Amino acid sequence: MSKIFKAASVLSLAFSTAAALAVTDVSFALEATDDTPETEIVVDPDMLETADESAPVIFGEQQEVVSTIPEEVIEADRLANEQQAAAAEYNNVNASSLRQLVDQQSIEGSLSKEMQCLAGTVYFESKGETLAGQLAVARVVMARAASSRFPDSLCGVVYQRKQFSFIRNGKMPRIDKGHRHWRNAVAIAKIAVNDGWKSPVEGALFFHARYVSPGWRLKRMATIDNHIFYR
Repeated sequence: MSKIFKAASVLSLAFSTAAALAVTDVSFALEATDDTPETEIVVDPDMLETADESAPVIFGEQQEVVSTIPEEVIEADRLANEQQAAAAEYNNVNASSLRQLVDQQSIEGSLSKEMQCLAGTVYFESKGETLAGQLAVARVVMARAASSRFPDSLCGVVYQRKQFSFIRNGKMPRIDKGHRHWRNAVAIAKIAVNDGWKSPVEGALFFHARYVSPGWRLKRMATIDNHIFYR
């Protein structure tokens, strides 16, 4: 009888244990699916001290954007802008005509020898013509000075033998510097030297009066007033 009772007790204990385990499993499952707030994670400072200091640290900060344009390109663009601004300042964007630009030029003070040669050529070769015609003559003198085919200075070009008919015995005639023609000639010379206004015959190296026919085998560019220009 005692053996039967003992067996029953063991069996009852086994069922109780199984029931308890079943309840525990269900409770664990419920807790796992429960929408409870996340537990705050506390980091032990001692753990941070044991971290490898040589390991790279990556920050999520925004990185500065570095330009890929070469420095020489940026510098060239800056210089080009400065030159353009300087040219605009010289030309005076308010000047709507060559006449207005001529009037803006100052003729005060003395002229260098080179400028006197250039202005004198404009005066004697084209003082009775339009300002465009005078500028064209000035640009021819400058084009010759820049060419290897002629002397390398303005005065050298002007005084070259048998080139300009107003030069006699190697001398330039006296100029009436109080006349408006001289003022125009000086202003045109300054504009020509500073590339202040584009000539319609840029690059021309020769010209002659319309009333003569030298028979030159050159490329004819244009006729301005009483002169025909060639290169």
